[in-house]
Amino acid sequence: MERISYGDIPTGMFQHLQKLEDFIKNSDLDKQLLELIRLRVSQKNGCAYCVDMHYKELKKAGETELRLSSVCVWEETPYFSEKERAVLAFADALTKLKRTPFPDEIYNPLLKFFSKEEICILTLTITQINSWNRLMKVFLFTPGNYVAT
Repeated sequence: MERISYGDIPTGMFQHLQKLEDFIKNSDLDKQLLELIRLRVSQKNGCAYCVDMHYKELKKAGETELRLSSVCVWEETPYFSEKERAVLAFADALTKLKRTPFPDEIYNPLLKFFSKEEICILTLTITQINSWNRLMKVFLFTPGNYVAT
């Protein structure tokens, strides 16, 4: 049961978050890659609502069952490209921050595939899904109801 329903959320709160989503969506980054980030971060945070949502979005985009079921163990599988692996490592590290400076061994591989502007968008994508995960964990929106459009 939801703790906080959609109707309880302050007017404008989700709309402001949606503006950031629109900014990310309008970037040149591959939409499927962005969804892969969102699924992985949601798995790491244990957000059932967001895992359901981003699984469905990836499935709709044509992602395979093998890759979808393997995102949680991406490091141990051969199913992800070098570019995807760099992004997934970045997402993992940025989601669970340490008290030390962000490691070069996580950041530098991104430079092979992305411009600094694109790395900024990747960073925003990761921070944004972390925010959504935290909101959904508190609000307890019911997983399973999301429909990919």
